Amino acid sequence: MDRLRALEVFVEVVRKEGFARAAEALDTSPANVTRYISDLESHLHTRLLNRSSRRMSLTSSGEALFERAKSILDEVAEAEAIVSSAAMQPRGLLRINAPLSFGVQHLAPLWPRFMERYPDVQLEIALIDRVVDIVEEGYDMAVRISRAGSTAHVARKLASSRHVLCASPDYLARRGTPRTPSDLLGHDCIGYSYMASDDWVVFDPAGKEHTVRVPFILRTNNGDTARAVALGGQGVILQPTFLVGADLREGRLLRVLPDHRLPDIDIQAVYPSRRHLSAKVRVMIDFLAESFQDTPSWDLAARA
Repeated sequence: MDRLRALEVFVEVVRKEGFARAAEALDTSPANVTRYISDLESHLHTRLLNRSSRRMSLTSSGEALFERAKSILDEVAEAEAIVSSAAMQPRGLLRINAPLSFGVQHLAPLWPRFMERYPDVQLEIALIDRVVDIVEEGYDMAVRISRAGSTAHVARKLASSRHVLCASPDYLARRGTPRTPSDLLGHDCIGYSYMASDDWVVFDPAGKEHTVRVPFILRTNNGDTARAVALGGQGVILQPTFLVGADLREGRLLRVLPDHRLPDIDIQAVYPSRRHLSAKVRVMIDFLAESFQDTPSWDLAARA
């Protein structure tokens, strides 16, 4: 059994959520896909997939293998891409999708340096907060902010950002400062539409999780709008430090529940595949990783 090929087939079955769709993506037959999965399960002496006529799901063993197999395949493909494209010069149009606020504040200052370094690459930057289908909408890559990697595409972590609760000094002077997560129920809060849930999840100093369904007086799909409303003294926001780090440093916003922790988020470069990775995409990803390799400026600002 070709173990690497078997892992590739297994990962594609999970990503495509079915044997037939995986076979189509791999340009092979469903019977071959079935054989690879069966051989892999026999080799590992464990069931990886629960299969029925209606749905397919991963077993616990399958979940563990899927995460490791993705990493292995990515490393192999990256090594192949580096070797095969070593002689290629990055050139041509590079279409990038990125979130609006992060794109304006933290990506836009980087573009002049990239353009000077790679003059044969023409950039087209689209700033959209919604998650786009980069293949269907014709992007070469995207910068995304997420707590989880993409199962449909390859994701490379560039940096992290912390979420914080904060409000203006004026608001806290008028309404009081929350001392516990449940105190948020008595405060005006500004919600972000693209968050996965209306619940705010907070971990206390002992590590205990608290989930609070906060009352939103305003909901917006743009972080800068939420920040502006908070700066205007109208409520509490939950936003990443890349957006409010400077406000915290300058005292325009104050941390709420500063001894509590909120889940971090990752800044990721997302692209369709490592296989046949073009030189222009490869150098952009490396450039962004290099630019964010140290402690990000937003977290330095938030700590200060």
